[in-house]
Amino acid sequence: MTLKQLFLTVLSVLFLGAGLRAADKTYVLTSPSGDLQVQITAGAALRWSVSRQGVTVLEPSALSMTLDDGTVLGAAKVKKAVRSSVDRTVVPAVYRQAQVRDHYNQLELRCQGYSVEFRAYDDGAAYRFVAGRKAPFKVVSEQAQFCFPSAFPAFIPYARKSADNVECQFSTSFEATYAHTGIDRWEKDRLAFLPVTLEAPGGMKVCITESNLLHYPGMYLWNQDKDSTLEAVFAPCPKEIVQGGHNMLQGLVTSREPFIARADAREAFPWRIVIVAAEDKELLTCDLPWLLGKEPSPEADFSWVKPGKVAWDWWNDWNLYGVDFEAGINNDTYKYYIDFAARSGIEYVILDEGWAVNGKADLFQVVPEIDLPLLCKYAQEKGVGLILWAGYWAFERDMERACREYSALGVKGFKIDFMDRDDQPMTDFYRRAAETAARYHLMVDFHGAFKPSGLHRTWPNVINYEGVFGLENAKWQNGFQEDLVTYEVSIPFVRLVAGPADYTQGAMRNATKANFRGVYSEAMSQGTRCRQLAQYVIFDAPLTMLCDSPSNYLQEPECLAFIAGVPTTWDQTVALEGKAGEYLALARRKGDTWYVGAMTDWNAREMTLDLSFIQADGAVMEVFRDGANAHRAARDYKRENLAFPSNGNVSLKMAPGGGWAAVIRPGK
Repeated sequence: MTLKQLFLTVLSVLFLGAGLRAADKTYVLTSPSGDLQVQITAGAALRWSVSRQGVTVLEPSALSMTLDDGTVLGAAKVKKAVRSSVDRTVVPAVYRQAQVRDHYNQLELRCQGYSVEFRAYDDGAAYRFVAGRKAPFKVVSEQAQFCFPSAFPAFIPYARKSADNVECQFSTSFEATYAHTGIDRWEKDRLAFLPVTLEAPGGMKVCITESNLLHYPGMYLWNQDKDSTLEAVFAPCPKEIVQGGHNMLQGLVTSREPFIARADAREAFPWRIVIVAAEDKELLTCDLPWLLGKEPSPEADFSWVKPGKVAWDWWNDWNLYGVDFEAGINNDTYKYYIDFAARSGIEYVILDEGWAVNGKADLFQVVPEIDLPLLCKYAQEKGVGLILWAGYWAFERDMERACREYSALGVKGFKIDFMDRDDQPMTDFYRRAAETAARYHLMVDFHGAFKPSGLHRTWPNVINYEGVFGLENAKWQNGFQEDLVTYEVSIPFVRLVAGPADYTQGAMRNATKANFRGVYSEAMSQGTRCRQLAQYVIFDAPLTMLCDSPSNYLQEPECLAFIAGVPTTWDQTVALEGKAGEYLALARRKGDTWYVGAMTDWNAREMTLDLSFIQADGAVMEVFRDGANAHRAARDYKRENLAFPSNGNVSLKMAPGGGWAAVIRPGK
């Protein structure tokens, strides 16, 4: 090659590169306050980045979808860019706020055969693909990158791993404590389920999750390169599912398709959400996952959905004492639970696993010790509702009949368990279960479940989810294996950002770190008694369990009265203080009464809460605080009635693993 030829070749490459760059177009989308900015670059590839207060928290990250005919959504010329703004007030049927402001700016990039919608809120950003196709199609893969300026530390919930492969992690109960580490130290070949919360510069937090997950596999994250970029992973669509697992109640995937989802014409795919909190406590009141859920039908009436608390049998192992019958799964035991609930102001009693014959996966084979019509009638006479536990396979096989016949009998809902997957057929099961239950005015509590992803907005009868390493795990620990205290001050900043969680608190046996042990039939909690009380204020759970035995609660009338009196939905929620993994404090209002809860990690802690926003002249403050010896005997507590301070500043002290709770009632 001559020098002239080399010069012309280099020149042509430069011109070509300049031409390619010129083909890219950049769009900027700001939030209503201007505090948050999204930058989108469209051309041969589609990328977005996010900054808040001038700090970049997400660097240019690629997004695309590949279809079965080879089409790549996200790699096409933008035909039209349409901007819009929304500012409205939404009134939820069931939520932690009586009203929610939905305020955002949107940019819709319309391309050939699809569009991509971006939204910028003051506390986060989101995008989704919307297909324009007139016929069904398949999604072979989806690319969703999350590129960070550096390897931020993160709270990582790894999926359960039963073998040395990735496939096994698509079968998980979505229960895990958090690995708190830099994402460059991500465990090899490990998937993490959502949400994942990261620590950004300047005290900011970034939380990644998704919403509007109705007919598509859930998103996992991993970091195979151990760099500063997380990549999305999706379970391929199952080809064959067989009955098996726990008591033959699960669907086990034995083979998979070469694609992740079947899509309908004009399908709107899930929202990919990046929440950006200026400080930790903003995560406690972020509404984006709920707001980005599909709105319920305007004609739908969910006024029949009645949130409340539930007397639960399984955690306390049906362990009653001081009674004249042998406790267990039988009519006498459940009548006792119903009497306890009626006397204590508890709205529901649950019949957990054991009322139907084990191993049959048949909700109509009831054990002979249980007379369901009798119990339903007895509960109705006492003003208590019954909720039935149901394994996934049993509910799936008889969904319509189970809802129809048990609703007619007077049952108020189902706790559906052991789904343990979030591939496309399973997410579709959630939708169908919610829709079918709603037709018969039945509530649903999903256990063995992935995180809330907007379905509880679309179908407000979906009143709670598990998807959390709940207190049940204290029952079978061999010594101090899992640090639940640190986990409990972490989940409000991670898992609870997505929505409510059935943590199943309420233990009346409480232990310090040194004294804790797992006892299956007489279980205990880690941390103090007041910590358990505070969790009824702090943890979002429209359907909230009382995990302990009625016999134990009746020995603790002050604590029982507090638990029974705490609402499960709210008119207003205010984040007071918080640092993920260390401590938090939250205030909630129902009517003219305020409830305040605080928790700490294993460090004793003193705090002063600014409650001056509460207009409560002459108010009385009922306080539950850790006792002087709670660091030795975790059950030690003190209840006091105090005058609410005129300046609204309330000082408190918590023992290691401690908590604090208060009710502020208006003066007479």
